[in-house]
Order: sequence, then structure tokens, then C-alpha cells
Amino acid sequence: MKSHEVDYRIGGHDIQYVEIELDPQETVIAEAGAMFYIKEGIEFVAKMGDGSEPEKGLFGKLMSAASRKITGESIFITHFTHHGVGKSHVAFAAPYPGTIVPVDLAAMGGSVIVQRDAFLCAALGTKISMHFNQRIGSGFFGGEGFILQKLQGDGKAFIHAGGTLVEHELNGQTLRVDTGCVVGFQEGVSFDIQRAGNLKSMIFGGEGLFLATLSGTGKVWLQSMPISKLISQLSTGSPNKNKEDSGGLLNNLFE
Repeated sequence: MKSHEVDYRIGGHDIQYVEIELDPQETVIAEAGAMFYIKEGIEFVAKMGDGSEPEKGLFGKLMSAASRKITGESIFITHFTHHGVGKSHVAFAAPYPGTIVPVDLAAMGGSVIVQRDAFLCAALGTKISMHFNQRIGSGFFGGEGFILQKLQGDGKAFIHAGGTLVEHELNGQTLRVDTGCVVGFQEGVSFDIQRAGNLKSMIFGGEGLFLATLSGTGKVWLQSMPISKLISQLSTGSPNKNKEDSGGLLNNLFE
């Protein structure tokens, strides 16, 4: 199915949003709960399936819903269609501070691999499916997990990166990054993990036990603040907690 052609505008700074412009009968699909606002003429409905295969039967839709459940996403995808006249707009907001990345799937060879919570919205015709990481080590220790998502099509898709977005173009090179900081990559790039140096570095270096390794040819998108790191900082970095920890340590020293 050929994807609908949509125009867009990205706004905001720390927490961005993308506004999609739709012509009559054009549709954009999005993760449940991602909608920011809609203008006149646009109606939405939650469906099991991304709509890329309209001939798919009930069993196929149930399988798609089950695969989305495995990836940790909602089993429903919301379809926004412009039923009015002229042009209208619908906007989707990022789930946490970061950057929205527009991806032209046709220019990316027809598909990209993204972490399971990176997808935000896309033009109708984009297929969203599971992608199994074939290397067991990277599945268990690589941050993204054993199951990723594959976005396929020839239209626009939008993914979200936490914090600052960094793009790298690999040409037979290898890039090592903190696990969890990989947002997505082209299929020509191989994703694996390796030890973070020797045993002393792994335990005391503060960079974790493993690093994600990206090698091959293609584009890679990285994020400076994955949601797991953000939650960890918010839960352990409050001033009151630091005071309590310091007070407890001093009390122990003088007991």
C-alpha cells in the first residue's frame, strides 16, 4: 500500500510536537494517547492494526495486536482522517523531553529499526511490525531488548528521541554507545553489545557492564537522555533524599 503524502511542521523546544497537515481523505496513524490537538474536519478511531494491509482478516489483525502487546505498546493504533474540505491539521506531542525526528522511509531504503517506544506517528500505509534482535547477548543486555520495531513504507514516519538527538552516518565503521541511547538505525547497520573494558572498568567505571556496538553502513539515531536514565535521575537525585543519605552516613560515622 502506497503511503499517504503528508506535510508537517515541528514546534517546541524541550518538549516538541509535530503538526501534520492533511488533505481531504488523508490519514495519519499514531500511538494511543499521543494526540495533542485536532482541528475541524478530522475524526479519529482506534483500530487493531496500522492499516497498511486493508485486506488483512480478523486473525491477521489479532496477530498484529498481539505483536504490539509483546513490544510493550498498546494493541490499538489511532487513525486520524480528514473528512472535511480544504486542509486541516492534527498534532502529536512527545511523551517526555526530547526531539522529534522526521524519517523519510523511501529515502531510508523502505525501512528503519527503532526501539520499541520510539514510534510517535506516521502516514497511513506505514507498516509497524516486530523486529527480533538475532543476537541473544544484545537482546538481554543491550538496553533496547530482544524485540525492536520495524517501520516499513514509502512515506513519512516520526520517532522520538529523549534529550538531544545525535545522528551518525556509518560507512563500514563501528560506533560504541551507552546501552539504551540507541533510538534507531537503518537495516544495513548491525546492533550488538560488548563488555565495557576490563573487569575494573566494568565495575567502577560508571558506564555499566556493557556498551552497545553499531557497525556497518547506514544512518544511526542516538538520544542523550533515554527515559530509563531520566526516571533513574528523578527518583534518586532529589535534594531531600541526598540530605537524608548524608545525614544517615554522618550518624553512622559518629555512633
